[in-house]
Amino acid sequence: MERQYVAIDLHLNRSVVVRENEAGEKVGVTRIDNDPLALAEAIREAGEAPEVAIEATYGWYWAVDILEELGANVHLVNPSGLAWENRRVKNDYRDCCDLLDRMRLGKLPEAWIAPHEVRELRELVRFRARLVMLRTGLKAQLKAVLAKHGLRPPVKDLWGLSGPIWLDQLDLPRAYTTRIESIRDLVEVYDREIDMLEREIHRQLKDHAGYKAIQAIPGVGQTIGAIMVAEIGDVTRFANPQALCSWAGLTPKHHESDTKVRRGRITKAGSKLVRWAAIEAVSNGRGGPKLKADYHRIAERRPKNVARVAMARKLVIMVYYGLRDGHIRCLAPDQQAR
Repeated sequence: MERQYVAIDLHLNRSVVVRENEAGEKVGVTRIDNDPLALAEAIREAGEAPEVAIEATYGWYWAVDILEELGANVHLVNPSGLAWENRRVKNDYRDCCDLLDRMRLGKLPEAWIAPHEVRELRELVRFRARLVMLRTGLKAQLKAVLAKHGLRPPVKDLWGLSGPIWLDQLDLPRAYTTRIESIRDLVEVYDREIDMLEREIHRQLKDHAGYKAIQAIPGVGQTIGAIMVAEIGDVTRFANPQALCSWAGLTPKHHESDTKVRRGRITKAGSKLVRWAAIEAVSNGRGGPKLKADYHRIAERRPKNVARVAMARKLVIMVYYGLRDGHIRCLAPDQQAR
């Protein structure tokens, strides 16, 4: 039986499966409910080892796992590289046809299919980041309540030693007191869950050579190290550190036509979490003597935010070698000096 090419337009409830033969002729169009058995049955009709394109949309894990179990050669497509917004007619069938055409031409914007262990680590790391964001929002709400009464806390950190004592002594109307007490209780819950996640993440990574290596970079601790390991995954999928920087969205946009070349702001493509972690690691004077010196050299002639992004890019380059080799050679002299 000749090999078939399959495109799947995956949605929350139902999906469309379009099949073509090697000659590019349509041999089947199926609409299925999002059920593992229904998807497996639709793919079995494509024969052995079909080429399958599927977008990395909401909840794609289960579908890709089933496709791989059935022996399909899966191409996970990055939706941001399709640029379908300006098409005059857009529907599920045409989306599948476009995926099939691009797959034949080798023009699919493919994404990496992370193995199960990396997906599980990402689940923990991303959930922790989400909880931290929600906790930060709660703390901002508490300060907003205080501002309504013209109160300025005597300490910057209301969650340290003296901050809770000061909050206990406040005499506010009942509604505001109730809200403050509720916020404080919720922050305690978030603190407990975040601590639990951090312990579990470190337990999974404590023997990871790259995780240990990149923590030698000043400003990179367990939290930022875990983000780098989880989000980047197999670093050897990047040809060089510059490719990793581009994936992280830390490289400038490039527009070239004839003799005109214009380079703009960074693309901000790829993982927001990696980009945040890299910039956080070099902020407030961290990043080590070499990066700090480079920061000041660039900041003398460019805006500080530009210098900070440039240092984040250099830090990601060091992360690349740390994850690839299990050590970072450029840091060896600094470590010996210590």
